[in-house]
Amino acid sequence: MRTLIFDIETVGEVWEDFDEVTQRVLTRWIDRSVKNNEERDLQLKDLREGLGFSPLTGHIVAIGVYDLERSQGAVYYVGNGNEVDDEVGDFIYKKRTEAEMLQEFWDGAREYDTFVTFNGRSFDIPFINHRSVVHRITPSRELMKYRYLSQQSAPYHIDLQDELTWYGAMIKRPSLHLFCRAYGITSPKGDGISGDDVAGLFAQKKFREIAQYNTRDVVATKELYELWFKNLAPTSFLNMLDF
Repeated sequence: MRTLIFDIETVGEVWEDFDEVTQRVLTRWIDRSVKNNEERDLQLKDLREGLGFSPLTGHIVAIGVYDLERSQGAVYYVGNGNEVDDEVGDFIYKKRTEAEMLQEFWDGAREYDTFVTFNGRSFDIPFINHRSVVHRITPSRELMKYRYLSQQSAPYHIDLQDELTWYGAMIKRPSLHLFCRAYGITSPKGDGISGDDVAGLFAQKKFREIAQYNTRDVVATKELYELWFKNLAPTSFLNMLDF
């Protein structure tokens, strides 16, 4: 069994760089629903701040990965251009372009039969897949085959948000922070930085801070996975694994 835990950080494109047609498409629903200019300005602000949530209007600025069995991790991140690879604890920090980090991610993915994310089915994997196509990179693993773990075969994709809410049986889908808080895991937001801050850090060229936040996301996901695996992983899944 080879397990890869991963997480991404993203930012949106600059609004002014969009052509007029794209701006009109993105704002069409706002113009149809708002009642006044003040409401329109607020909706437009939310739209601009949310561009990083779509692979069609945003891009990846960090990919953090962790090999569970080897206890080794890496963070690929967009930087100034003069950074050198360096190792801190279990993680190696590597400055890469988006295309380079995606290529290295898929090259390494061939070695693994189990992939772990938090909300990866709804966000990380679709984002990675689409951004890979943008750069004409073909994914080496099919990670969106089946949602339910009982229907999967290797490579498995364990989305912890799905597993810990039993695929919607819980009315709410708690965030990674709330699960960490409840389970006594150090939250990645413990240093006062959240995913909402990534765009601002990127604008300020604080690329290493983004990479460090990404590391905390990966470590928290890894610790959450270990608790799930020990206490809640379905027997049917455990029986399928080749240790």
